[in-house]
Amino acid sequence: MNAIRHDFRSDTVTKPSAGMRAAMASAEVGDDVFGDDPTVNRLEQRMAGMLGKDAALLVPSGTMSNLLALMSHCGRGDEFIAGQDAHCYKYEAGGAAVLGSIQPQPIAHQADGTMALSDIEAAIKGGDVHFATTRLIALENTFGGRVLPVDYMMAVAGIAERHGLGLHLDGARAFNACMALGVDIGDFVASFDTVSICLSKGLGAPVGSVLVGRQDLIDTARRHRKMLGGGLRQSGILAAAGLYALEHNVARLAEDHRRAKALAEGLARHEALRVTQPHTNIVWVDMDEAVEERLTSFLEQQGVGISGRYGKQRWVTHLDVTDGDVEQALGLVERFFA
Repeated sequence: MNAIRHDFRSDTVTKPSAGMRAAMASAEVGDDVFGDDPTVNRLEQRMAGMLGKDAALLVPSGTMSNLLALMSHCGRGDEFIAGQDAHCYKYEAGGAAVLGSIQPQPIAHQADGTMALSDIEAAIKGGDVHFATTRLIALENTFGGRVLPVDYMMAVAGIAERHGLGLHLDGARAFNACMALGVDIGDFVASFDTVSICLSKGLGAPVGSVLVGRQDLIDTARRHRKMLGGGLRQSGILAAAGLYALEHNVARLAEDHRRAKALAEGLARHEALRVTQPHTNIVWVDMDEAVEERLTSFLEQQGVGISGRYGKQRWVTHLDVTDGDVEQALGLVERFFA
């Protein structure tokens, strides 16, 4: 594989800026397992305040953050409801089942990425000894880069409230959703008991996610974090990157969205490509599988990194993608079809 010069594979590939590295280097630190790291404490307090929740917990990854949420809401043999393609069900190596003894109840997605409210309601189980007891509904927003409407999330929250269930949001890219909708993050997550926010995607930090929510759930998550080996020591170095990202890299997400739109418009000029117009920073492109294989290979040889397989490509813009990267990539696609 040639060296990647224009990297659209994911917004996880971002590298910390000089300013972020300086903030990390000068961070005041302590032992976070003892609660002594002042920079971690500031990040957790900042995140809880921004989201309007009681408390927050810094963890190494979004996968761990989601797992801690599931384990805090559910006991052994309990069940959570999530979408068939939800990250916490499909892409986290079965951790809820293996490590939490929690049964997932996946539900098919509608064309817009939502789960039908009637399907959610029908899947809720409780009282019958034959079934795992449903304890939690988990949503994901953004979902594949698409923004699920706030009204939809509120409707799901209503179902959860009627049935006495918890509500978790995998908000790995929640700040992208808020930027697209023009809403405050606190209003966006108001109906959720727990929320997972990723610092190392569009926000550009090198490591880390934050689980935010109700005090009792975060207290339980803190214990489970230790159990899972996620207890961190002088992690203020990482927290400083998160604080820098919240200060400098939230508003600029609009640039990623603008570039994704430009990328989608350029790709859509080719009849062989079926482009889904992006809500945020992720562009999905469908094509014949043979075309995808050749195009992905061609772009790779020219130093353009994307995620492509089985007739589908995913292009992701982020803070390390410039207007020039978009122009170069579109020029190469033009050359391929010529």
